[in-house]
Amino acid sequence: MTAKHSLGWIGMGRMGFPMAERLLKAGHPVSIWNRTRAKAEPLAAKGATIVDRPGDLAGQDIVFSIVSTGKDLEQVYFGSNGLVAGGSASRPKILVDCSSIGIEQSEAIRDDLKKRGCDFISAPVSGNGKCVKAGKLSSVVSGPRAAFEQIEPYLSVIAASGVSYVGEGELARICKIAHNVFLGVVIQNLAEITILAQKAGVPRHAFLDFMNASVMGSTFSKYKSNALVNLDWTTTFTPALLRKDLDLGLKAARDLDVPMPVTAATREALQSHFGAATLQKDPAAYLEEDFSALLETVALASGLKLEPENVPMPTGLEVEG
Repeated sequence: MTAKHSLGWIGMGRMGFPMAERLLKAGHPVSIWNRTRAKAEPLAAKGATIVDRPGDLAGQDIVFSIVSTGKDLEQVYFGSNGLVAGGSASRPKILVDCSSIGIEQSEAIRDDLKKRGCDFISAPVSGNGKCVKAGKLSSVVSGPRAAFEQIEPYLSVIAASGVSYVGEGELARICKIAHNVFLGVVIQNLAEITILAQKAGVPRHAFLDFMNASVMGSTFSKYKSNALVNLDWTTTFTPALLRKDLDLGLKAARDLDVPMPVTAATREALQSHFGAATLQKDPAAYLEEDFSALLETVALASGLKLEPENVPMPTGLEVEG
């Protein structure tokens, strides 16, 4: 596909780097900013232009972003040297945010950008860095339909598994919050039943092999099985970020009068992981590891000490050639 627009990118974290890399591999020149410049520099060899501040991307037609929190997004958009800060006459036509942030924050950002003449597309994604590289990332999108039609070809390169347009405003944010609520419930229950089977005498790898082959198996259970079997807590998503999203889900439920007792119980179960972390040599570092480490918290409460089983498990996330 020949690029019809100039593209910018903000955020070179675990997700942002491989997402921007897909655009570059597809032949789209991309200008990139990241708070820590060194994290972006490897992409320069693949055709990226690295800039010094978010405001240097103001001349791009479309700018993508993926950052940790709504406050981070506000800062890179409106803060000192921000993308649309000050009296600059040059501003992107469309801003596409792939972060997971709250509905109210996103709404306020949308309103502010509209006053500045910019369209805002909410495009949170489902998956992790390995999913991006394997072409199995998906995205849910909301915002002005005409703006979506312009960014959709580029987003489809990034989220090769599928791009779902769900309507105007912040509807994509509620979809992403609901998605991550389900993520929390599933990982908590998967940890519980895996420990249940292990305590009865079933090796984790054998139990998860059965689950993955059953009607209850999923892309998620398959790509988490290697972590759960071999205690590989390489970070894809932290417990703190999952807790944030469960809180966002419970707030939305209160606002919309939807009972969510299973979500509430999951949130409290996750909280116990933060207490269990104090038993580690470096609690802060432990809490920066993957959220699937809560398997150890369930095991601890069950009187089990886990050991890696050293059985490689297929993840289904082979990288595209």
